[in-house]
Amino acid sequence: MAIPPTNDILGDQIKLGQGMLKINADVIGVQEVDEKLERSGKISQVRLLAESMGAADWAFAPSVIGTPGFKWRAVSNGDLAIVTNDNSPTNNGAELVGGYGIGIASKIAVKHWDRIDLGRSVIGMPLIIPTEGKDGKQKAKPIYVADEPRVALAATLENGWTVINTHLSFVPFVNLFQLRKIKQWAKQLGKEYGTQVLIIGDLNLPKGIPAIGSSWNSLITQNTYPSWGAKIQFDYILSNTLKAGQYEVLETVTTGISDHLPIRVKI
Repeated sequence: MAIPPTNDILGDQIKLGQGMLKINADVIGVQEVDEKLERSGKISQVRLLAESMGAADWAFAPSVIGTPGFKWRAVSNGDLAIVTNDNSPTNNGAELVGGYGIGIASKIAVKHWDRIDLGRSVIGMPLIIPTEGKDGKQKAKPIYVADEPRVALAATLENGWTVINTHLSFVPFVNLFQLRKIKQWAKQLGKEYGTQVLIIGDLNLPKGIPAIGSSWNSLITQNTYPSWGAKIQFDYILSNTLKAGQYEVLETVTTGISDHLPIRVKI
């Protein structure tokens, strides 16, 4: 969800809701979302998308407090590590310090929320960042970007599945180390809760690398970035139990709210 916000905050919020209706999922994982940040109207974007899709359960896991690229700090012990529909300050009138991170919304009841911190790279890299040209069309330009802390958020559902959402570092090898940590964590959660596990999200790894040399299979094989002419796959749904015929890859939709294309499967 990295299309830069416009000056039309209400319009951006409407686009977000419309995008969720297009995706039409029971469970959705999102990355690069805001929670009570000035630039996005001080709303909870995960809460908004949950309401748009009719999901009762949602959670936001901040990777940083503040706005990435500007002023931010790491999440500390005094911050909510997981903001949910049950503990959200939005629900009880308390003020929440704005954050940025990842989220999950689910129409299926969530029994447990869990989080793991993955650290960050001490060095950054030049990246291609989406921008809006003078003609109003989406373009891209290279810019040096410092890495930020990364996290993974897990929703254990009442239907026997645990869904882990993440957004890994863009720095090579650092993201591989983070993914290995998530796979180990996934097996622990699956054993603890007696569930099957999916790992979803923007893994910043191309060409099926997340599944190579492991027991995990990539359920999706399609280019996802950039959304206006996808040439590379960064986004995955990984499973260590599902086989061909046990799931269906759904048609890609264009939402207009992200520089990545969404990926969808039906289990």
